[in-house]
Amino acid sequence: MNARTLALSAIALLAALSAADCRAEDAANYPTQNIRIIVPYPAGGTADTLPRIVAEKLRQKWNQPVIIENRSGAGGNIGAEVVANSPPDGYTLMSSPPGPIAINETLYKKLPFRPADLMPITVLGTVPNVLDVRSDFPAKSVKELIDYVKANPDKVSFASQGNGTTSHLTAILFEKLTGTRMVHVPYRGSAPALQDIVGGTVDVFFDNLGFSMNLHLGGKLRILAVCDTERVPSLPDVPTAREAGVPDFTSVTWFALMAPHGTPDTIVAKLNAAVTAILGEPDIQAQFVKLGVRPAPMDIAATARFIGEERARWGGIVRSADVTLE
Repeated sequence: MNARTLALSAIALLAALSAADCRAEDAANYPTQNIRIIVPYPAGGTADTLPRIVAEKLRQKWNQPVIIENRSGAGGNIGAEVVANSPPDGYTLMSSPPGPIAINETLYKKLPFRPADLMPITVLGTVPNVLDVRSDFPAKSVKELIDYVKANPDKVSFASQGNGTTSHLTAILFEKLTGTRMVHVPYRGSAPALQDIVGGTVDVFFDNLGFSMNLHLGGKLRILAVCDTERVPSLPDVPTAREAGVPDFTSVTWFALMAPHGTPDTIVAKLNAAVTAILGEPDIQAQFVKLGVRPAPMDIAATARFIGEERARWGGIVRSADVTLE
């Protein structure tokens, strides 16, 4: 090896070491600039509200702006693609329900990203889905709904938060377990779907408990059942779907915070520590409970296991229902 080659090799090695030192220093000082959290659904629903609550606490803790940016569409895939293709530096994150994290890889024939392009930080919370009907719908119970849909196949409409979302797949599971057929009307999130069920445009909606609960209590829609294994304390008179006659029917939504793959472990650990501590604060827990959400802080390894289990569960539902999307 001649002197020129040795010199070039030494320069390259010094450059690599210098870059590594800079990355380590950046991770140690993180954050030093604005953080944006992409929510792949519209403003107004639980998916949007939870990260806004956490973002404000992070802003106070780190004295850096934490901005929520809604990038909705394609069942959450548009926003997830933005995050997956962002620099893995901790300054672009995603907060999302299961769709783009644990469902869409099985559901869509082609994806512009891979779930493996995202790495887990923590789960923000879990919330049971509920069976909503418009306030003037003829059925007053789950049994009456099943009987009505069977008597009127392909005439009752159900809203969803979008193709492939938990609300969509929950409705498909309900149809499969009850032998019913309804017409799917996809929206771009909970807020527009709720607006139309309140307005009487659609008949049925499997939504998460948060915003539906207030509309139910205000008489704007009716919740016929809770899609969890137990009743919720805030709605003690509303039965579970299992109690109402649909065995083995469970649907719970969760919301996780993710980062682009390759984000330094020190930054992910710092985010996990900060967010899990925030989720343990009494005022945050009170805000979550008011939305019908159970805080679910987890360490990074537990979050990865949880998401893996959910990916297997929802994937099984998609395959059993033989549903695919372009």
